[in-house]
Amino acid sequence: MELSLIGLQNAGKTSLVNVVATGGYSEDMIPTVGFNMKKVTKGNVTIKLWDIGGQPRFRSMWERYCRAVSAIVYVVDAADHDNLGISRSELHDLLSKTSLSGIPLLVLGNKTDKPGAISKEDFMEQMELKSITDREVCCFMISCKNSTNIDAVIDWLVKHSKSKS
Repeated sequence: MELSLIGLQNAGKTSLVNVVATGGYSEDMIPTVGFNMKKVTKGNVTIKLWDIGGQPRFRSMWERYCRAVSAIVYVVDAADHDNLGISRSELHDLLSKTSLSGIPLLVLGNKTDKPGAISKEDFMEQMELKSITDREVCCFMISCKNSTNIDAVIDWLVKHSKSKS
């Protein structure tokens, strides 16, 4: 299965890849420039993770990396109130592309360990997830640092790999 991990810079995409791949978290991640690809095997499922840079200059590439994937994983820093609006508009802009219609979406509110992280209800409302009706949408609040809900994310991904084959 192939996945694209997208979201604004500093949302925690590379940390998520590392936690899923190795179970380990590192405080000092370097921002992804362009993209990284990592293969992770969970059970009998091999997941190819495309970790795409979130800086403004890379956002135009998101659609290209999302076209043929089993699911789009959109990571958001749930403690960064200033960027929630930008994150929401980038997500909805991406989902409006006809080449991506119907691809399941997993939205992750990361950094729930930080003070000021918003609740799942507020997060779903701010991200306007209920307005997305043309595909399956799932949302988890996670913390890569504390491994909160990482198992649920992996279970969701493995479940979706089976529905495609």
